[in-house]
Amino acid sequence: MRYIEPHAHMVSRTTDDYLTMVTAGCKAVCEPAFWAGYDRSSVNGFYDYFCQLTEYEPNRAAKFKLPHYSWLCINPKEAEDLVLAREVIAMIPDFLGRKNVLGIGEIGLNKNSRNEYIILEEHVNLAAENNQLILVHTPHLEDKLKGTRLIVDLIKNDSRIDPSRVLIDHIEEHTVKYVIDAGMWGGLTLYPESKCTSPRAIDILEDFGADRLWMNSACDWGVSVPLAVPYAAQEMRRRGYDDDTIDQVFFRNPVKFLRQCENFKVIA
Repeated sequence: MRYIEPHAHMVSRTTDDYLTMVTAGCKAVCEPAFWAGYDRSSVNGFYDYFCQLTEYEPNRAAKFKLPHYSWLCINPKEAEDLVLAREVIAMIPDFLGRKNVLGIGEIGLNKNSRNEYIILEEHVNLAAENNQLILVHTPHLEDKLKGTRLIVDLIKNDSRIDPSRVLIDHIEEHTVKYVIDAGMWGGLTLYPESKCTSPRAIDILEDFGADRLWMNSACDWGVSVPLAVPYAAQEMRRRGYDDDTIDQVFFRNPVKFLRQCENFKVIA
């Protein structure tokens, strides 16, 4: 099969993961900016991280003939410090012209706090001013529905944003309808211990259709599986789905969304 890995934190992974992904049929990997496992103390740490996402990591992936793309932001887990967050946001335009950058992400909410919401608004404004795609992180567990509604409503109320250029990630059964009804795309994140299992993700596809949904591994420093996407394709085969439907979900859907950015060169 062929597939896109639309959300993976490859700075946390070994080169073996690149090799196994390519061997499984991965045609491109996309890496949103994320929390480093600790709160960075200065804007200089983010500068180095953005250089890593736009210089070092694409070169590392290229050794395995795998195109690497990135998204830029300060993650909501680090948004409580408004001074630092604004310094980071002010720096992002300097990186938007780099050839592997897809847009602004993964922005969003973590604990649905006031400061997180302020920085979310400022990220959305940055995306609107620079005509960038948006990738959004939604909170975990009991805060997910509230956070998803806050995020979707904020973006819907900005007339500069085309909802078809927004991907709301980490959706689940109780949030998917709100996202799809808003005209946005939804990401199903496949984690072994949290978020969504392959059977649950496919159940959601069966309930809501596959037109504006994709699956991703979001593999990072925690317990996660870089091959979660092709494993989910195997579950679809087990349920009797044909190759064309599988190709739509795992390759053509992410390509359709991502090619709205002229930097994304993979063609369906």
